[in-house]
Amino acid sequence: MPLALFALTIAAYAIGTTEFVIVGLLPTVANDLQITLPLAGLIVSIYALGVTFGAPVLTALTGRIARKPLLLGLMALFVIGNLVAGLASSYGMLLVGRILSAFAHGVFFSVGATIAADLVPENRRASAIAMMFMGLTVAIVTGVPLGTLIGQTFGWRATFIAVSGLGVIAFLGILALLPAKLSKAAPASLMDQVRVLGSGRLLLVFGMTAFGYGGTFVTFTYLASMLQDITGFSAGSVSLVLVLYGLAIAFGNLAGGRIADRNPVKALVWLFAMQALALAVFTFTAPYTIPALATLVALGFLSFANVPGLQLYVVQLAKRTQPGAVDVASALNIAAFNLGIAGGAWIGGLVVASPLGLGSTPLFGAVLVAVALGLTLVSGALDRSTATPGEPARAS
Repeated sequence: MPLALFALTIAAYAIGTTEFVIVGLLPTVANDLQITLPLAGLIVSIYALGVTFGAPVLTALTGRIARKPLLLGLMALFVIGNLVAGLASSYGMLLVGRILSAFAHGVFFSVGATIAADLVPENRRASAIAMMFMGLTVAIVTGVPLGTLIGQTFGWRATFIAVSGLGVIAFLGILALLPAKLSKAAPASLMDQVRVLGSGRLLLVFGMTAFGYGGTFVTFTYLASMLQDITGFSAGSVSLVLVLYGLAIAFGNLAGGRIADRNPVKALVWLFAMQALALAVFTFTAPYTIPALATLVALGFLSFANVPGLQLYVVQLAKRTQPGAVDVASALNIAAFNLGIAGGAWIGGLVVASPLGLGSTPLFGAVLVAVALGLTLVSGALDRSTATPGEPARAS
């Protein structure tokens, strides 16, 4: 693989770390800024909304800019956003920094996959894209617990300063290693995106993505607080538990891809069903150390195992229903993931602030995943009903 691809992977690692590390820092941020835990949870929602709505708009607006200057500009914006968050003296300033980082995040992944594919021969493009996205997985396994440890030891602001340093390294790597001339596809206009949103079949899959992923973040957003306040782990031990959770996520992501290769809908039905069950069980095992850890490993495996299947299914369906806008459909599914994160974190905050309290967040997460399961069953039935005679229902 060319060295330029490693620069993109480092950038993806930095972006993945800044997106998810706040989960481990929420109790620390809430105490330091003297805000409630649900208000701190909005930091997750605001970032995800910035990616959801910023990515399609900014991608369309920057479509004519040369790829290398665009990536350099995005990483500069990412560094500035994390510095603002790292120097924040107020809740409002922290939100501004998060929004700036989110804008960089959305556009980076919209164009980064195309650039990664262009850096290698055609028969290695899938591997190149997978390598870039590996930065996100490694960020969950190592970046989140390490960033949590830094924040608990030196203060949460130090974590964002450290992440901005990663952004500088990625900026220098892109500057030095990425070719100056990179091909670029014709930019997708906002109208192209609106046309995809007019497809009822694709909207159904976007709903599966938003509810399925959103159910994860009802609990994941407040996981550090649950581990401390309900399970009884010390603040220092939480980062070690997050390593275990991250490893489960990594294995689940890999296994989910293999499971979904043949039949994504069938795989998603089983994954959503088991995920909803595991979330419901976690409601009852959370107060007990060993059962909580066992359930958490299952949750980590299941919560991200559905990602490859959801992305594969939307591409398959777009090829059949909107063949001229497959890339747009894929990008909008990424937006649906982030909409799910925003909604899940917001719902989790409402549950935490209610009389039901922190311990009920897994149960509400299970309800959202159950909705995703229902939508998946409906979509599979529609696939079977529209399959032509003699043709297998490819996705179901």
